Amino acid sequence: MDDKKRIEELVTLLNEASDRYYGGLEEIMSNYEWDAAFDELVKLEQQTGYRLDNSPTQTTGAVVKNGAREEHEYPALSLAKTKEVTKLQEWAGQRPVNLSWKLDGLTLVLTYDNGSLTKILTRGSGVAGNNITYMKDAIEAVPSKIEYRGHLVVRGEAVISYTDFDMINASLDNEDDYANPRNLAAGTLALDATNLETVKKRKVHLYAFTLVHIDDEIVHWSKRMEFLKNQGFDIVDYEKTNAQQLPQVVERWTKLVENGKMDIPVDGLVICYEDTNYSSGGSVTGHHATRGGLAFKWQDVSALSRLDHVEWSCAASTITPVAVFEPIWLEGTMVSRASLCNISEMERLGIGENHETILEIIKANKIIPKCISVKEAKGVFAIPAQCPVCNAATQVKISQHSGTKTLHCTNEECAAKHVMKFARFVSKTGMDIDGMSVQTILKFMNLGYIYNFADFYHLHQYEDEIRNLDGFGDKSCENLLLAIENSRSCSPVSFVYALCIPQIGVDAAKKIMEAIGWKEFVKRLEEVRGFDDIATIGTEKSTSIIKWYQNDKNRKVFYELLDLLNIESMEAVDKTDGSLKGMKFVVTGDLVRFKNRSELASFIESENGSVASSVSKKTNYLINNDVTSTSGKNQKALSLGIEIISENDFISRFGGENVFAKGYVEKE
Repeated sequence: MDDKKRIEELVTLLNEASDRYYGGLEEIMSNYEWDAAFDELVKLEQQTGYRLDNSPTQTTGAVVKNGAREEHEYPALSLAKTKEVTKLQEWAGQRPVNLSWKLDGLTLVLTYDNGSLTKILTRGSGVAGNNITYMKDAIEAVPSKIEYRGHLVVRGEAVISYTDFDMINASLDNEDDYANPRNLAAGTLALDATNLETVKKRKVHLYAFTLVHIDDEIVHWSKRMEFLKNQGFDIVDYEKTNAQQLPQVVERWTKLVENGKMDIPVDGLVICYEDTNYSSGGSVTGHHATRGGLAFKWQDVSALSRLDHVEWSCAASTITPVAVFEPIWLEGTMVSRASLCNISEMERLGIGENHETILEIIKANKIIPKCISVKEAKGVFAIPAQCPVCNAATQVKISQHSGTKTLHCTNEECAAKHVMKFARFVSKTGMDIDGMSVQTILKFMNLGYIYNFADFYHLHQYEDEIRNLDGFGDKSCENLLLAIENSRSCSPVSFVYALCIPQIGVDAAKKIMEAIGWKEFVKRLEEVRGFDDIATIGTEKSTSIIKWYQNDKNRKVFYELLDLLNIESMEAVDKTDGSLKGMKFVVTGDLVRFKNRSELASFIESENGSVASSVSKKTNYLINNDVTSTSGKNQKALSLGIEIISENDFISRFGGENVFAKGYVEKE
């Protein structure tokens, strides 16, 4: 093929892949393949001098579609990249540098004036991005107010942790599972202003990685980062070093990733000069500032293995294919499984199904095993006709949005589709089974160990099998089974919350138990008597409880659990008196003494007081440790003549220093 035609082909392919990469859509190529195609493009452009304006070598990324388009005050240039530590050393020269993570998310640019956040832009093309300021309260760790009163511009990376990704991705009820945390973050930040609650639930977290502009002079990069930390930003980890130390430092940081110590997705490292005056004096080549920083990407190490079989694993929304192959040693660990994502990806790779199929495997970002190619395919893979969890019929769906083929269970009552209920059952607020993650629950469901809540307490039957599962072993298996045994003794409030009765959370469960006690609760269920006589429960919640109990499956599991558990006795609480009787409080802002707002609210309610979410004429006190803040609640309280008190004021006036001796948890 003619070199120019190949360049045009590569530009089209890479731009399409980039648009999908940044837009949260199904990916059409792996990072490994993208890097290889990009390197080929760079080489051809250098050889021929032929370069298209829209070449990815001249741009910085794709644009998140929602939000008004605006130019950046300071162009958000991309970093030149290398896979060689010696190149990092050459770039550092004799100057001190800082090494930090290259986070795998989406870059956002935040602007502050007079202490207030005024703008959030996506990086977009680097010259202009999309204004998503409407997400300021939905993205975690974005300070709306800072102490500094000058003009401030900050860049940060919006990411979703692997832990949150596993939980969120398992609970999504759609046809497009997300391939990785960055893919989910991109899809989330592409949502419009009507979906802010969804954005909040996705737990997108911002880590500041550079201070772009400040009116005052702070020359040292590390001091600029500490300044941001003091202003309330979460900052990316960093270490000051130099060219001589870089090989050892890079190796040490790389081992943190290889050893599974990183829950935040990273795809490399970055070095930048400590002297920001020096770094700002460089030139711009293409879309790279020559002194702005240098990114280090790990060399992808691949290995070949023979396919044993394709395993199909059911999650909340899809049945996902997993390649199981002969174990291979890859970058420090033994690997024998890799997700194949969906049917479309299997077709793209050309996956076969018998033992003659040879796969090429890498560890994406040194963590996630991924099949990048099929070297030799024998046979044709078969799509299972039955769900591995409930044995119901399966159905192939084609997404109208991306054209991706995915496999689904047709049974709406399939346990895997309700995995988040099981996650709530084992949560700390529920039965508190430590170590039982969403992914572990799904694994046990697919193996046939768990189908209802009571099955958690029969897992000891599978002890030998669990010990031999990937990610387990003697110690982790023992710890999990011990946590299950320890959870057999529980409070009625935790148990009722864990049952996942619609509309009945911790507060409602607590109100019921305090009003009538545990035995009366069970008696009313059996006699089909409602709970609408209990304050704040009402007809709707009462009906929900009775309806839940009248479901045959729910009732059967309820009594199974009663036989398996030791539920503590709890009598109705006499609340005819109390030091806070008739008093109404609103709590806002961060707490410094009580562990959390729930603990403070529990104390107030135990003393016959009440807690509301908003300030009104009926409010007696607003509790806010920032008494002088200009927040909406403070302003409302002042306008109504309601006293604003700090947490310490509250304790000294109403609780006494013995408040924490009553069982309420104090911050450590």
